Amino acid sequence: MAHICILGGGGFVGTRLASQLAKAGHALTVPTRQRQRIKDLLVLPGIEVVEADIHDRVQLDSLFSGQDVVINLVGILHGGRRAFEHAHVELPEKALAACQANGVKHFLHMSALGADTNSQSLYQQTKGEGERLVLNASDKLDVTVFRPSVIFGPGDSFLNMFAGLLKLAPVVPLANGHARFQPVHVADVARAFAMSIDDRETFGQAYNLCGPKAYSLEELVRIVAGTLGLHRLVIPLSAGPSYLFARLMELKPGRKLMTRDNHHAMQTDNVCPSGFPAIFGQPLALETNLGYLLGEQGKARYDQYREAAGR
Repeated sequence: MAHICILGGGGFVGTRLASQLAKAGHALTVPTRQRQRIKDLLVLPGIEVVEADIHDRVQLDSLFSGQDVVINLVGILHGGRRAFEHAHVELPEKALAACQANGVKHFLHMSALGADTNSQSLYQQTKGEGERLVLNASDKLDVTVFRPSVIFGPGDSFLNMFAGLLKLAPVVPLANGHARFQPVHVADVARAFAMSIDDRETFGQAYNLCGPKAYSLEELVRIVAGTLGLHRLVIPLSAGPSYLFARLMELKPGRKLMTRDNHHAMQTDNVCPSGFPAIFGQPLALETNLGYLLGEQGKARYDQYREAAGR
């Protein structure tokens, strides 16, 4: 049994990972600003949900005291330079320092496929800088980095977003429709993290995580439409209109469908030439694992927690 602190443990990947680790018998600490927001995790055995500000170094020291492993899953998709740097650069830097100060043995970090300090995308720039900080700390503690492509599965914000759009509109203009992705299932991402906890072969390594097949964005949207039984006119936009579309969506209040930063990130294919790392098993196929788009994710998630809790 390991004592593990998961930063971002209440998120999309974090809840699935917490379930896997709890089932394996590990003792988990999951910090959150508002405990009630991740109350579903409380049914898991051996988990402590703590209200804390993970950006506060003093609180990080308290959280990491007595931990064997720290996992950082924190990331944001939208925001300005300051927000991206705060989440993707400053937090890993503080977390690494707190790990070293408190004797944490292993630090696992969620980067992103396409992370690159020279990218035009602030998301990819800051993910690249955070990854660099983590790998450079490998002489002080054991580190493992993961770079997933877009992640799908029950509760995702990617395919579910397109499902919502397709249900509303008979015609869907699609910015960057030729951008290529190799979606990886959330269960496979969580399994890779879980298997790396005590596997020394993964120490000091960075792994690309992708599913078994690459798709254009247009193909993905058409697959979602087919899953939902909808006949829609999908119109891919060329580069200029795609940028203008992203600019318009960026001005929209509330949840962002797309921003110019997303547009810049999509100029580079988000695929893994080498496929899913064999050390972590075989990844799930996309087409045969989209039942959640039909409204099954609530029951699936509840059953997942019940199983982990032994109920």
